Amino acid sequence: MSTTSITGRTRLYGIIGDPIAQVRSPEVYTRKFAEAGIDAVLVPMQIDASEIDAVLPTLLRLKNLDGLLVTSPFKTNALEVADEVRSKGRRVGAVNALRRDERGRWHADMFDGEGFVRGLLAKGHTVKDKRALVLGCGGAGAAIAVSLADAGVAHITLCDIDRAKASALAAQLSASCEGCAIAAGDADANDADIIVNASVVGMKAGDGMPAPFASFGSGQIVGDVVLRPPGEPTALIAKAIECGCPVVTGIDMHSGQIDAIFEFFNAA
Repeated sequence: MSTTSITGRTRLYGIIGDPIAQVRSPEVYTRKFAEAGIDAVLVPMQIDASEIDAVLPTLLRLKNLDGLLVTSPFKTNALEVADEVRSKGRRVGAVNALRRDERGRWHADMFDGEGFVRGLLAKGHTVKDKRALVLGCGGAGAAIAVSLADAGVAHITLCDIDRAKASALAAQLSASCEGCAIAAGDADANDADIIVNASVVGMKAGDGMPAPFASFGSGQIVGDVVLRPPGEPTALIAKAIECGCPVVTGIDMHSGQIDAIFEFFNAA
C-alpha cells in the first residue's frame, strides 16, 4: 500500500504524548509499514496529561489498534496499563512502546537504551567489558544503563546533578543488572571507555557541555541522546570530534530505536 491509501482494513498504530506536534514517528513508521507491505499507519494522538488515566485504557480497547509509541510524559502510565512488560521496561520502570498480541493482551518494553546501543554497534564499536559514564539519571539514562549492562559493559558510573537520584538509580539497577558493577559518581571521564550524555543539556542551541570536560582521549567513544540536525552537533559531540573521538549522536540512537521498535511491533 502507499502511505496515503487507507481503507477499512488498515491497521492503526499511534504515538501518544503531550505535546505531540514535534514528533517524527508518524511519517517514519508509516513509511516503514508501506515499504514492508504492511497495511498500517501510525498517527499522532495528543492526550491531556490530566486525562491520561481515563483515556489510555479506553484507547487500548479499539479493536483495530495494534500498537502505540509513548513519549513524554506518559511512559510510566503506559507501564501501568500493560498486561506483560519485558525485562528492560520492568527494570527501568517505564516503557515507550506497546503492542497487542493475537489474544488482545498488551505487551510493553523500553527501547530508548537499545536504540543507543544499536547505534553504537552499527558504527562498528564494541561494548563488552568496557567502562561507561552516563550523565543524567532520568528515564533515558536509566534505559541506556540497562541496555549497556545487558550488552556486556563491565562497569557503569551514573552521574546526575541530583546526587541522591544517581545513588537511588545505581542501587535499583545494581539489583537487576547481573554481571555489571553500577555506582553513582562524579563526571570524571578519565577512566571511561564510553561517555554518554543522557541529560537534557544540548537541546537548546546555546547549551554548553553537560559536564566540565576539558578534552577526551581519541580512543574514547562519546555519545549524546540529544537529537540535533546534521551539521549542528551538541557541544559535547563537537568537543569529541575535535579530540578525534568516535561519536554516537542522537540521530544514530533514533535510527537504532526505530528498527528495534519496528521488530517489536511485528513480533509473532
